[in-house]
Amino acid sequence: MQNIRNDSSVSIWQATTTLPAFPPLESDVETDVCVIGAGIAGLTTAYLLTEQNQKVVLIDAHCIGSGETGRTTAHLFPPDEWYHNIEDHFGAEHAALVANSFSKAIDLVESIIKKERIDCSFERLDGYLYAYSEKDFKSIEKEFNAARKAGVTVQKLEQVPGISFTTGPCIQYSNQAQFHPLKYLNGLTEALVRNAGIVHCGTRALKIEGDKSMQIVSTDGGKIKAKSVVVATNTPFNNKLVIHTKQAAYRTYVIGVRVPKKSVPRILMWDTGDPYYYVRLETPDSESDSEILIVGGRDHKVGQDDHPEHRYDEIEQWVRDRFPMAQSVEYRWSGEIMESADGLAFLGHNPMDDNNVYVITGDSGNGMTHGTLGGMIITDLIMGRNNPWTSLYNPARKAIHGISDFVTEQANTQAQYTDWLKGGQVASVQEILAGQGAIVQDGLHKWAVYRDDQGELHAVSAKCTHLGCVVHFNSAERSWDCPCHGSRFDTNGKVLHGPASTPLAPVDLELNKT
Repeated sequence: MQNIRNDSSVSIWQATTTLPAFPPLESDVETDVCVIGAGIAGLTTAYLLTEQNQKVVLIDAHCIGSGETGRTTAHLFPPDEWYHNIEDHFGAEHAALVANSFSKAIDLVESIIKKERIDCSFERLDGYLYAYSEKDFKSIEKEFNAARKAGVTVQKLEQVPGISFTTGPCIQYSNQAQFHPLKYLNGLTEALVRNAGIVHCGTRALKIEGDKSMQIVSTDGGKIKAKSVVVATNTPFNNKLVIHTKQAAYRTYVIGVRVPKKSVPRILMWDTGDPYYYVRLETPDSESDSEILIVGGRDHKVGQDDHPEHRYDEIEQWVRDRFPMAQSVEYRWSGEIMESADGLAFLGHNPMDDNNVYVITGDSGNGMTHGTLGGMIITDLIMGRNNPWTSLYNPARKAIHGISDFVTEQANTQAQYTDWLKGGQVASVQEILAGQGAIVQDGLHKWAVYRDDQGELHAVSAKCTHLGCVVHFNSAERSWDCPCHGSRFDTNGKVLHGPASTPLAPVDLELNKT
């Protein structure tokens, strides 16, 4: 068994869970399905396929739950895109399909928990969207009408009930849910193994190649021959351009604040602001006289804030301005979300690939729901069954419904390549303080140099191994983050988050003096 310690920040889920460890792949194997990624998307898919008597091999570059599932706020509530936007972009019929898919995803999570007897604090709750300011009152009205038309059980209220500050008008969405995501993964993993699923941790997928009858996944420990491959790595490493031009990577920030028990109602809550804040409650210990108020928000594009620590402070201030019972901050962590141009996830066949290669990505702030949906859709595709949501979430769809966001995001990405025309951030590595990193120019080359707390320098190439952007240092996580497509690397160049699948090249500063 091993505890997860992925970055310098630790979520409440990581701090309160021990997950099983599995040995890395050490030889070639053959199976029906290879699933890559051991978060909620990969484990749900693997579990559902073994329930259909499919032979499954699940691999992860790190360990169970070491990715974004352990860094979520684990809410199961309506789409971030809002129903009225979905109706405007796709039509009322598609909005109803989205509502149905979200409801069925929560039902599936609940049914798996009951069937497999998973102790993960699953709880049905009401969710509340409230107007951040008076200018959003009309949006609340529009969203209420669209949600009701889509078949969602909603009410419009003048105030979120039981909250210590004035929220103004809000929408109540009935029968939403929350849970402990890593305890859920623990239960899914146990069920998968009982179903004869095979799991290998510490096994990074490097390449997928084959044809419509068989694919070969090359890893750093052997090759996996599979009839189908599912890439459930938050963002696909096997797709260089198509998916990455239709979604953008963002960091989101979360704090866990201790509050007296029963001083905050057990609800889900989020606002219409930009940036917006989302709130839930967690009770880590039933015997305690306090609970943890979990509040997230203050998103920004990955790699485009070198010193994001202020975002934690801003969230804390927001909490203290509204929740006078707030006590100490017990947890601070951040996570990565993939925002699709049109607000819907990409779940299904990987574009421009054989029909037996699938992706689950574009979580758009609803990773627990979309990860579950991806498993449902792809299981049906592999088993040759019809699924009512296949077309809706098709990864090959064009971004015509979010064209303005698409253009803006692509312009932002292209602008990041101008970093190659700029000089280094410091004239010499001697200027880099302990615990900090900087880009150092050496002729035509750029090095990413980090000085650890003991004063030792760690130097790697600053060129992202995905599509060549210059990485930026993230002082909050002590990582090198790519501002183009969201890849992240540790200070020794090891991949923390794709789409990059290979590490940053090491640099010998003695041979490359600045």
